[in-house]
Amino acid sequence: KIDLGYSPKQMIDPNTRTDYSKMKKLLNLDHLDGDRKGVIRRIAEEGQIVADLALSFPAKDLVNPELFTSLLFYYGMLTIIGTRGDRLILGIPNNNVRKQYYDYMLEQYQNKERISLNDLKNLYDNMAFDGDWRPAMEKIAYDYKENSSVRSLIEGERNIQGFFQAYLSINSYYLTAPEVELNHGFCDLFLMPDLQRYPEVEHSYILELKYLPAKDYDAKGEAQWEDAIAQIHRYAEGPKVQLMCQGTTLHCIVMQFSGWELARVEEV
Repeated sequence: KIDLGYSPKQMIDPNTRTDYSKMKKLLNLDHLDGDRKGVIRRIAEEGQIVADLALSFPAKDLVNPELFTSLLFYYGMLTIIGTRGDRLILGIPNNNVRKQYYDYMLEQYQNKERISLNDLKNLYDNMAFDGDWRPAMEKIAYDYKENSSVRSLIEGERNIQGFFQAYLSINSYYLTAPEVELNHGFCDLFLMPDLQRYPEVEHSYILELKYLPAKDYDAKGEAQWEDAIAQIHRYAEGPKVQLMCQGTTLHCIVMQFSGWELARVEEV
């Protein structure tokens, strides 16, 4: 599409899903040993993982859970982005692959609680074209509560970010990535409008997701909220954001969770 001067409407090439299907077969081995699903979740939520890369291994070792991260690398779902001592930092190579990770997480969430993705897409239309963001954000927060578990509470803020990332990934109007560096800090989620494909989009968003254990909310909630407002305003004032959101109305949304309950959400 480069020669024609525009991006394709369908960004995910179906041919790239061959290795993804192989990966999912390996994930199903978790009931026998290992934590492959935890590896996928960590990569999707953090965008990277530190690992030792096996340079080669026999076919019989493909089911070894210790080699799962290396398999993701050889399947093209991770790439080398740095080093940490004598180990490698492996990251998601592009948005095409990132979408596959999010698709997997969506499947896992859907297995627990069936959620209408079509209803969400309708709410995303209203976000993109009308600036009506609250119904979509409150819907995702409600579905997070319905999908919650003891494990979710232990992981806290990271788990909430992963859930929002997965569900926002079906919104084709925005390029969504976790912890984007904006103006000397890392915002939780930046919904950058994909104006090349959808020039009619009129609204863009920065989301700051804050979490406190329910027992700490009354004592610490207000201070955390004020800190979040200062953070998100600093991100929004950066030249990078102004450039990428040019021509749209930028909304700064802070969402605060007490346990798995949405306690407060406002545009600030």
